[in-house]
Amino acid sequence: MAESIRIQKTARLLQKALADIFSQETTGLLGNVMITVTEVRVSPDLGLAKVYLSFLLDRDQAEGIARIEEQKGAIRKLLGNRVGSKLRKVPELRFYTDDSVAHAARIHQLLDELDIPEDTDLMQEESFL
Repeated sequence: MAESIRIQKTARLLQKALADIFSQETTGLLGNVMITVTEVRVSPDLGLAKVYLSFLLDRDQAEGIARIEEQKGAIRKLLGNRVGSKLRKVPELRFYTDDSVAHAARIHQLLDELDIPEDTDLMQEESFL
């Protein structure tokens, strides 16, 4: 089922606001960790937002999520201050790690490790062109 335009706009609004919060306001809360909000998925009733995060300068992403979970109330309050005039209710936040970058790096590594022999017939044909 396709998401409604309202849900998509709300997700984009939350993603932008959370990205601003993580880049500007949470340095004191979370330390010197660069956090990217890669995706926000909002439930149809707009009551829950699943926030997918990518961490730079932090080796242990599970620890990063745990620190964010500890500060979830403060983050939601900051979010409410930013989007409160546009949303009736600030959704509950659930944070997840976005491992797509690590997954892509693993695929790239596996492709680099493949031993594919060169096709000598193809190379000989190219030399005639």
